[in-house]
Amino acid sequence: MPFRTLRTLVCLTTFVALTHLPAAATERPDYPATRVADVVEVIHGVEVHDPYRWLENTDDPEVQAWTEQQNTLTRRCLDRFAQQRETLAKRLEELYAGGSVSSPRVYGKDYFYAKRSGSQNHAVIYVRKGGIDAKPRVVLDPNKFSEDGTVALDWWYPSPDGSLIVYGKSTGGDEKSTLYMRNVDTGANSQLVIPHTRFCSVAWDTEYKGFLYTRYPEPGSVPPGDENYYRQVYYHKFGTDPKDDPKVFGEGRPKTEMTAVYSSCDDRYQFLSAQVGWAKEELYIRAEGEKAFRPVAVGPEALFTGDVLKDKLYILTNYQAPRYRVVVTDPDNPTEENWKELIPEGEGTIDSLTIVGGKLVLHVMEDASSRLHVYEPDGELAKEIELPMLGAVRGVSGHHDRSELFFEFESIVHPPVVYRYDLKTDELAVIEKTGIEFPWDEYETRQVWFNSKDGTRVPMFVVHKKGIKLDGDNPAILYGYGGFNISLTPYFQQRRLPWLERGGVYALANLRGGGEFGEDWHRAGWLDKKQNCFDDFIAAAEKLVADGYTRPERLAIRGGSNGGLLIGAAVVQRPDLFKAASSTVPLLDMIRYHNFEIARLWIPEYGSAEDPEQFKYLYAYSPYHHVKPGEQYPAVLFTTAESDSRVVPMHARKMTAAMQAATASDNPILLWVETQAGHGAGKPVSKRVEEQADFLVFFMWQLGMLDGET
Repeated sequence: MPFRTLRTLVCLTTFVALTHLPAAATERPDYPATRVADVVEVIHGVEVHDPYRWLENTDDPEVQAWTEQQNTLTRRCLDRFAQQRETLAKRLEELYAGGSVSSPRVYGKDYFYAKRSGSQNHAVIYVRKGGIDAKPRVVLDPNKFSEDGTVALDWWYPSPDGSLIVYGKSTGGDEKSTLYMRNVDTGANSQLVIPHTRFCSVAWDTEYKGFLYTRYPEPGSVPPGDENYYRQVYYHKFGTDPKDDPKVFGEGRPKTEMTAVYSSCDDRYQFLSAQVGWAKEELYIRAEGEKAFRPVAVGPEALFTGDVLKDKLYILTNYQAPRYRVVVTDPDNPTEENWKELIPEGEGTIDSLTIVGGKLVLHVMEDASSRLHVYEPDGELAKEIELPMLGAVRGVSGHHDRSELFFEFESIVHPPVVYRYDLKTDELAVIEKTGIEFPWDEYETRQVWFNSKDGTRVPMFVVHKKGIKLDGDNPAILYGYGGFNISLTPYFQQRRLPWLERGGVYALANLRGGGEFGEDWHRAGWLDKKQNCFDDFIAAAEKLVADGYTRPERLAIRGGSNGGLLIGAAVVQRPDLFKAASSTVPLLDMIRYHNFEIARLWIPEYGSAEDPEQFKYLYAYSPYHHVKPGEQYPAVLFTTAESDSRVVPMHARKMTAAMQAATASDNPILLWVETQAGHGAGKPVSKRVEEQADFLVFFMWQLGMLDGET
């Protein structure tokens, strides 16, 4: 039987559009008129209905008009609480005005870092020339890229001596970067401009004659749509036309392969990784002066990353060790038969390996929170760096032959702090911190464990004011993601604080599909096991209710991207368990998701409806296909962005239309489509404040926290 048989039924059904707004949270909104044109396909013998496929076409004037009507309704609903929303927005502005700061990255004798202050929309790249205590100087200020802040700095790579920097910028949140190069000392850009360098990686020549980099095909050079794939490695020699740059790696490789390049800590070697999906990666190496890359790890379905110290190649991998191990080998003869296990797999999951001061620094996650271990090159544990509290480490960095180790530390309620640790003296000192003022010691964070549907033990972090009453009447937000080997550690976000200040409970669940407990945990929540993620999330909500933190009438859920899929699935599977939901830049139509933008990259994680077996489980949970007429759905705010080139807005549009038509409750189903914005990367602070004020006022409205509304 062919993959699909198509027939189209065009119905004349619409919903009458009225103009008045609900007087209270319990009065049903009058939704915009929505045309139904049911496309029915027989896919692998199953009849699949798609009544709102016409909403996939962003360029259709009818779709644009419908979207504008939805935006108008959402604004009218939320702007009813203009005063409360303004108060929330001002508090968010205060919190963001405290700024942000990253740990420094060392290049030669220079220290580069990112810092945002006050009302700046974007972090500025600074350099301290010659030492960490030197006066900082601006290298790149993305706030000057555009007046409205919608041109973003996507990535940046200084040269090994710190004299040059290549960087990418994009417009309107589309992340479709163009590469530029700047002299760090003079601040002048060269004439070099290379387009199609989205998600770019760079490895410099040691003699600074050029660099390796990754880029995508020129539109028109490949079939339409394929310009989102075939990310391959090129070499640019200074003074030549980038159009003539030779391809170094990628010819004849899978089009969904994601390549990346980077240099060893001493810049004498270059590495190349070639990854398909989030569980299989090949690793290659070449020494200074070599033209060809030699294989390090080719074949195993596992992840690999490497670095070289004093003629020894150290490899961090989950091959035959789901929670990762470190092996060592000869960089000139690095294939598997020459590997020697140096640091075996342990109880924790090794998140990263960084060579600093001639030692191996391992960031390890134990029960989803951070620990820092320092090892000698021979694999002997030298010390553990004591961290201030339960929290998350980011940005571990330093120089391979200096004793300074830098890292960021934060927790859910403790703003990020940048530390410098001296590997020789064991001195730990704060070198940078934000200006965010928050009484974090008035709050407590607990790690709560619960059993999922199949009995698997799953943790979540729960934070709230000290002395809270577990009477089941606290407003609560449950957040989750569960996918792509991404770990949710107890990290800091400004947007949570206004909620906590008003007595709310915030919970962050460590669902299967993530990387908190290694590759086995990841694989327990992907492909045909994706339902485990949703079961874990539902069980987390039930635990919050059972322990008296909240009750369904006062429980809201939130997630974005893959987490937006999670929220969609939770809403259609357990609508009785939640009062409100926020689904941001979500995937929701899992039968057609792979047909848009870069989504074929995600087939190794989700599967594809083109495969008969994978179609079965995708169709079994696809949220859009499980919206039921007459169901009492909770209130839902779908948010997406017109320039999102990862998850296209069609998901949120179609799901909004389906739920508005189907719901039997008076709880509002709302859609907000942001302009001049994308998936989230590079979004200016001004837009973040507006977005977060919206979801906070929506939740507070629905959970009875605004003027007695319930």
